[in-house]
Amino acid sequence: MENPHVAILGLGTMGAGMARRLLSASFPLTVYNRNRDKTLPFSRDGAAVAASPREAASRAEIVISMVADDVASRNLWFGENGALAGAQHGSVLIESSTLSVAYVKELAAAAADRGCQFLDAPVTGTRPHAASGQLLFLVGGPSAALDAVRPVLSVLSRDVIHLGSQGKGAMIKLINNFLCGVQAASFAEALSMVEGAGLDRATAVRILAEGAPGSGIVKRIATQLTANDDPNFSLRLMAKDLGYAVNEASAQGMHLETAVAALEIFKLAVAAGHGDEDFSAIIKAFEQH
Repeated sequence: MENPHVAILGLGTMGAGMARRLLSASFPLTVYNRNRDKTLPFSRDGAAVAASPREAASRAEIVISMVADDVASRNLWFGENGALAGAQHGSVLIESSTLSVAYVKELAAAAADRGCQFLDAPVTGTRPHAASGQLLFLVGGPSAALDAVRPVLSVLSRDVIHLGSQGKGAMIKLINNFLCGVQAASFAEALSMVEGAGLDRATAVRILAEGAPGSGIVKRIATQLTANDDPNFSLRLMAKDLGYAVNEASAQGMHLETAVAALEIFKLAVAAGHGDEDFSAIIKAFEQH
């Protein structure tokens, strides 16, 4: 059977890796990015370039969005030139960005009004995982829609977890990321205490990273302390995700004490000019205060 035509909306760190994987697997691909310069490498390798999200969606059976936040997603999907306006009846629309649950449900309803199937399918992983097809998709939405897109997701992922109805993928992704953000903030605070006590930082980091506190996040930040790699996940985006999680919990009558505290630390780091750095730069929020 022929591979379905796919459209990728957004060619940032993650979207670019996903698009490259689909091209390597011979999927017919249309790409759209607000900054058209980012589409040039994909055009050279055989992807069609759309002038608008509407045009991209009109060509595709499966449309995948991967952008920064609710505002960016809304700008892609809605409006006269938005992807919803061009989406084919019966096509499957996939939102893989990390977004608020309320907005995801609004988007799902708008997709249904267009006669389209919709999945919220945020991912865990960073740039190397996107480039190598090792993302983990956390999916909310109908089983039939998920089954229809599995050939595409299998090229992009190491696994796909179906969590139930629309919005469930978005919810678990916010929970996942707020836990990561809290761990990052607490590790930054711990290193501040290490410095204040006059302990050797390299030795302390080895003890913490290799011992019981050594989660994947702690180990990742420990590695970044001596690396000069490009950001895999920006500090600004982690702050955004913490804010969405805090708001979602508040809507449920809950107060996320640790997430609120972590968010304030991330806000300090953004205000200090570290928003576009890797989120491991949260360490600098304490080094400067």
